[in-house]
Order: sequence, then structure tokens, then C-alpha cells
Amino acid sequence: MQRKEFEKLVNEGFERLPQWVREKITNVALLVENEPSQEDRKAEGLDDDETLLGLYKGIPLSARGEMYGVGMTMPDTITLYQLPIEEAAMDECSTYEVEHEKYHKIVAKIVAETIWHEFAHHFGMDEHEVRGREHKRDHGDIQ
Repeated sequence: MQRKEFEKLVNEGFERLPQWVREKITNVALLVENEPSQEDRKAEGLDDDETLLGLYKGIPLSARGEMYGVGMTMPDTITLYQLPIEEAAMDECSTYEVEHEKYHKIVAKIVAETIWHEFAHHFGMDEHEVRGREHKRDHGDIQ
């Protein structure tokens, strides 16, 4: 998939977040890279056979004190990794489907889910809580 097309899916994935969530997001840059760096893989404790679809770096909203933003404050970042996301989508498709619309829809779904996951970290949820909420969301308990 071309980078521009992938970036369009990232924008669409962000727009799929509920309006009230988007309104609370402050000082966050959404980035796209091909793959996580070795430094990020090491920091996340990933083995060689593990992958990373996205990564949040920053100060969660729940940890920002009254001095946050005083002086120069770099934005938090959420990076989506295009190649691992595309590989995850390919794992869900047959060879025929990768060349057609279903693959595009699966990539869009994975992008949107990854954005949801990483913004949950921005709101202060740890990995255990994010996964618990994803489970509840996927089973109709919350949005």
C-alpha cells in the first residue's frame, strides 16, 4: 500500500474516535513509520518474533500537572507502523483478497483499532486496562 493511502486510513481512523474523545486530545502528533526502531522494540521488551503495530510516547493526560505546557512542551506522539499493520492484515486474507477491497478494509480496521489503543494510553490507561477495555468493547459492554 502506498504511504499516502495508508496515511489517509490513519486520518479516517482518528475520525472514527468518538467526538468527545477527540475533543479531549491535546498536544499529540500522529506519525507513520515503516517499522519500530530497535530501540523502541527493546524498550517495549519485544522478542524477535513479536510485532508492534503502534506506540504511544508522552505524558498521559492523567499525569499532566498544572505545570504541563509551561515553557516549551514537545507533543506526545502516537506512531503507527505501516509494515506490521499490513502484515497483520495479510494474515487475515487469502492471496486473492490481498489484491482486492477486503484487504483495504482489514487494514483500515487494524489502523482504527491501533489508534483507539494508543489514545487509551494517552488518557492514562496501562496495557492491562487497555486490553480489558478492548475486550469489553469487542463484546458490546462499552464503546
